[in-house]
Amino acid sequence: MKLPKFATVTLLVATTLATPTRAENIEHLQQLLSTQDCPGCDLRGAGLVHADLVGANLTGANLVRANLSQSDLSGADLSGANLTGASLVGANLTGANFTGANLTGADLRDSYLTGVQYEGAILDGINLRGAYGIPAATITPEELLVWASDEAQQGNYQGAIFYYTEAINLDRDFALAYLGRAAAYNRTGETDNAVADAERAAEIYFLDGNQEGYETAKFFAAAIVAEEEAFLEARERNRRGDLGGNLLNVITGVGSILLQGFLPFF
Repeated sequence: MKLPKFATVTLLVATTLATPTRAENIEHLQQLLSTQDCPGCDLRGAGLVHADLVGANLTGANLVRANLSQSDLSGADLSGANLTGASLVGANLTGANFTGANLTGADLRDSYLTGVQYEGAILDGINLRGAYGIPAATITPEELLVWASDEAQQGNYQGAIFYYTEAINLDRDFALAYLGRAAAYNRTGETDNAVADAERAAEIYFLDGNQEGYETAKFFAAAIVAEEEAFLEARERNRRGDLGGNLLNVITGVGSILLQGFLPFF
């Protein structure tokens, strides 16, 4: 059930009054929730979880350590605002304006960032893990590689593929990202894509004069093909009754064993 806006304001303000450790200005909080127009307001530590702040005017507002998780700030103007240490986990920030804002240490995990303006914003230490529409200027291919490897370690290979692809989009010659994505593709049964990525990595290493990297990538591609061929052959022989199911499992795992030590998440 969705509460009327005046009821939401009353509930949030009452909750705030009952919590003496909060530092936000109560009148400013009520003003924001009632009018969505609160430039320069003091909202330090404010609890604004799930708040409807579409198009809100928060220019120059003090939102240090405010909790805006799951809030809807699409189209909001936060230019010049201080969001140091603020939580924006899962927030909808589509089209929001953070020009000149201070987002030092802000938590933007799983948030939606399509069309966000960041010109002149301070972005030191922000957490963008799982965010959608991450601007290229706020993340490095190396950081995306770490996220991808973490997802793969947890068995989320589709998530790993997503982050490896994002890393490649930022750096088309990032050989290790191609190798990582090849490994993830191999785990999801997309053999052709896996081989293509491994071959692309080998090409990059070759052009860079990295002989060890080239040989590793070529070995990787060959191992993927060998694993696929062994699997198909064993499956056919198993169908004819030549092999037992346990032996089939052993054969299809040979390729993965060969690849250990060569890939980002093994």
